[in-house]
Amino acid sequence: MSSYADFVDSKRHHGDGNGFAPLWMPSVMFDFQQAMTEFNLRRGRSATFADCGLGKALMQIEWANHVSIKTDMPVLILAPLAVTRQTVSEGMKFGINVVRYTGNIDDRIQVANYEQLSNIDVSIFSGIVLDESSILKNYEGATKKAIIDAFANTPYKLACTATPSPNDPMEIGNHCEFLDVMSRNEMLAMFFVHDGGETSKWRIKRHAIDKFYEFVSQWAIMFNKPEDIGFH
Repeated sequence: MSSYADFVDSKRHHGDGNGFAPLWMPSVMFDFQQAMTEFNLRRGRSATFADCGLGKALMQIEWANHVSIKTDMPVLILAPLAVTRQTVSEGMKFGINVVRYTGNIDDRIQVANYEQLSNIDVSIFSGIVLDESSILKNYEGATKKAIIDAFANTPYKLACTATPSPNDPMEIGNHCEFLDVMSRNEMLAMFFVHDGGETSKWRIKRHAIDKFYEFVSQWAIMFNKPEDIGFH
């Protein structure tokens, strides 16, 4: 009979990835960008919460490039309208072909704005990147539900934003659900209690604080500068 410790360990979410080892790492990337891209590729479904100016565009384009080559299928990047043109330019800057959404499987990295989602054939894509993924914040929002439903069967997923709210369990839970780690309600039940009353706020169970952040760190990395994750 297994020990009680083994039983408890079996109930933990270890965050095993469904990804793959990087095919290569371009020298144009800084060491921390390479490390983040490798983490995201090995996870297969993960989040990068990195401050502005740290090169999220390059990391997500290179992630998409790897996934499209590995799967021999196109990858979609969803972004705010003002960012789509910038994403195409960033790809050109680093020699990676990124085009506005065409629906053509020969265009391996395609970018579209969130408002186009209902007109996109998501079935042709093996990977999805959410740029400015804080769009998932509103847990009752129609956009959040449409995104999660549309990519429920997409095997590779990456969420990127500079502005997540680390103390907002709804936003973290929606990222968790989008990335197929567990549902928002399951995450809340496992790690949080509801204050009830007029505040209606969720707070982390006192005994679960360390376990909660350990859980999040299995599928997401948040940093404001390279030093935060061990680089200089």
